[in-house]
Amino acid sequence: MKTAAEALSLILSQVSSTPVVEMVDTQHALGRVLAEDLLSQVDVPPADNTQMDGYAVRTADVKAVGTILKVAQRIPAGHVGTLLESGTAARIFTGANIPPGADAVVMQELSELQGDQVTILEMPQKGQWIRIQGEDLTAGLPALKQGTLLRPQELGVAASAGYAQLPVFRKIKVATFFTGDELTMPGQPLKPGSIYNSNRDTLLGCIRAMGCEATDLGIVPDTLEATRAALRQAAVDHDLVITSGGVSVGEEDHMKPAVTAEGHLDMWQIAIKPGKPLAFGTINQATGKSNQQTFFMGLPGNPVASYVTFLLFARPFIAALQGRGLVKTPEMQVRADFDWPKADRRNEFLRVRLNDQGGLDLFPNQGSGVLTSASWADGLVDNPPNQTIKSGDVVKYLPFSGML
Repeated sequence: MKTAAEALSLILSQVSSTPVVEMVDTQHALGRVLAEDLLSQVDVPPADNTQMDGYAVRTADVKAVGTILKVAQRIPAGHVGTLLESGTAARIFTGANIPPGADAVVMQELSELQGDQVTILEMPQKGQWIRIQGEDLTAGLPALKQGTLLRPQELGVAASAGYAQLPVFRKIKVATFFTGDELTMPGQPLKPGSIYNSNRDTLLGCIRAMGCEATDLGIVPDTLEATRAALRQAAVDHDLVITSGGVSVGEEDHMKPAVTAEGHLDMWQIAIKPGKPLAFGTINQATGKSNQQTFFMGLPGNPVASYVTFLLFARPFIAALQGRGLVKTPEMQVRADFDWPKADRRNEFLRVRLNDQGGLDLFPNQGSGVLTSASWADGLVDNPPNQTIKSGDVVKYLPFSGML
């Protein structure tokens, strides 16, 4: 079986094409991926301006604390002042342009106004409380790089740079279905031997959180014919098919022969826990065109294994398909405040949570079917094969917050 690193390398190596580019309004580009470098159309700020309400002064005029200057002008934001004459100050408000001649701002809390005169209570330094023209963005230079995932803050940068529309890569289309005769949809009565399908909402949530278009094809019966039919349907007009269940080695696990019949299987099972039965390959599209294929990723049916393998393998693969390039799983070195005395021959991913002392606590039940462990946790410990953990050891921590 491949290691986690070998499996991820194989999966990412299959991404060779660049997504189609389309233009969208900046306000509708949240979660999209920027298709080109975005060059700022303006300097930001466009001119030197003040960070504070206060008084614009010439530092040469302030010889000592207690200097009194005449307030000769008032400059609100959006207005332009005149040349600041020697011996005068300008009442100025946050965001307003610095008047010619001024080289510092004294914040209003460090001044006293009486009539049209202000007493300076602090010796100002040149440049104090002044934002310099172009210190944030410079006209003609990149404001955002190609491949950037557009979060709210990036949309703000794009707007600052003067863009009402943005070139972004087309959304990746992902189809999902779930195998298992024991599965029942939430809201329906449970038959004897049945369970509610939790993987559907977990995986669809993960897919949509990544900005993909998700198609839910529901629950597929545990037969080879039904599985093959579902794969053919899912491959049409989709970039990726993600399934959950049916990837183990039991007599009722039909995914392997179904994928082999409908396409090609590049990987089957990896040396991790939870998540050993992970599959990757392609499904032929029934379009009449040769070499038209849709990527396939089969995740385990156990809820935690399904979630963990999505984060570790499907997430970076989708990011590469989106044009984001290599998206590394975030990691930190953190102290373990727990013991893990029994080593496993596989690479283990343990559900943990940061505590108030800066260490990691372990969820007591690490079973791959205990989905509450993933809800309780805020990350995973990436524990190498054959490795025990003693309280106080430093371990590799993968925070969920950096993944979705």
